[in-house]
Amino acid sequence: MPNEDLNLMAHLMRRAGFGATRDELEVLVQKGYEATLEELLDPKVEEPAYRDEFLRYHPGFWKPITSPGMGSAPWLHDLINSGRVLEEKVALFWHQVFATGQSKIDHWHEVMRQVDMFREKGMGDYRELLVELARNPAMIFWLDNCDNHADAVNENWGRELLELVSMGVDNYTEEDVRDCSRAFTGWTLAPKIPRNAYGRHDWGFEYREEDHDDGEKTFLGQSGRFNGEEIIDIICQQPATARFIARHLYNFFVADETQVPSWSATPPIDPDAIDTLAQAFQEHHYDIRSVLRVLFNSDFFKNAQFAKIKSPAEVVVGPLRLVGGDEFPSPGIGNLSKEPGYMGQELLNPPSVEGWHTGPEWINSGALMKRINFTADMVGDVTKPGVVSIVDRVRSQGDLSSERFVDACLDLMGPMEVMEETRQELVEHASESGTLTWGAGAGDGSAERVGEMLQLIVSTREYQYT
Repeated sequence: MPNEDLNLMAHLMRRAGFGATRDELEVLVQKGYEATLEELLDPKVEEPAYRDEFLRYHPGFWKPITSPGMGSAPWLHDLINSGRVLEEKVALFWHQVFATGQSKIDHWHEVMRQVDMFREKGMGDYRELLVELARNPAMIFWLDNCDNHADAVNENWGRELLELVSMGVDNYTEEDVRDCSRAFTGWTLAPKIPRNAYGRHDWGFEYREEDHDDGEKTFLGQSGRFNGEEIIDIICQQPATARFIARHLYNFFVADETQVPSWSATPPIDPDAIDTLAQAFQEHHYDIRSVLRVLFNSDFFKNAQFAKIKSPAEVVVGPLRLVGGDEFPSPGIGNLSKEPGYMGQELLNPPSVEGWHTGPEWINSGALMKRINFTADMVGDVTKPGVVSIVDRVRSQGDLSSERFVDACLDLMGPMEVMEETRQELVEHASESGTLTWGAGAGDGSAERVGEMLQLIVSTREYQYT
């Protein structure tokens, strides 16, 4: 099959999911790019009840108890095993934009429920998603709307709704923030069973009409006795909202932008792409699935291969899906779920309302070592089913010179393109052991040589890009 078709499909599956094995890529290439994209956007695959499966083997996670270190483990189990990969990737996207952290919520299950909402609503109507977010108990507590009263307005949710969730700075006034916040008075947490020695109970949303400021408000040039949903209607109509969401989508799915607080002062790296996505957002009445269809079919997406630095979640989930063997929620899933945090992205616990700083800021000396060591441990295990498959494919090519051996491994790990200097270093290392020769038995050491080469490949600078 043409290399360009395989490369493009691999690019799509890295960005719209967490990568794919060579067997999976070859099937998808036969299906075609557009057909594959439509299946990603509107998946028909019926998912197993992953949460039920997880709880069967880890009942200590069941409410009201959460075992130490197991907070994000159920989501990692979903990320590794889900066949609806774009759905999971979009949930991760909104978790970055609508950052809500366990550090304050102190209730893993409520942050997980928010992620479940992103999964259910994330590719649909953005307006509906914002309304659900405003009613989400974790968000209400995270941004203090439970302390927003008719006679004592708290502006935290109203400010962040405008600044980080929908429009971006410089597109509203302080008066807009004030009246936006007034519109959400009375949107609060329902009374709940008090915390006891066994942990947590479910939270719920409640609208208290007696605590709502029903007075006249002026917001973004419009006046009325607005409630929260009407504020969201006005927000969605703003061109600034379309551009803000477009830039978020571009930054997450296409190429690394500067950090969000700099957007008002730093133009996008591809203004035409942002215009295209913003126009799609408005023309399709805030439907995120339609915007993603435009994005993934665009030339600016197809030409942006290896233009993004992998997030820690991608660094962990991609190799786990590639090598296989973690379909069962074994006791080690708790330790695996901590790995993104060691690299700077603790799932369900972003550091602030800004979410994580992305792109080059994912990389520092400590995080880089964690990224390399984790991935090398995964691909170097020649007993893992995905690594066995790669070894078998290399074996099927017969005895290989050092150069052909390196090229075969690079091809099966992506396909990956590396700088000639990097390739030469890999070839020089392979040359130290001579031609890759397959003996009569499994114990000839050739499989281990493939595993070692895969470890070297994932240690390269180029592997950090997606």
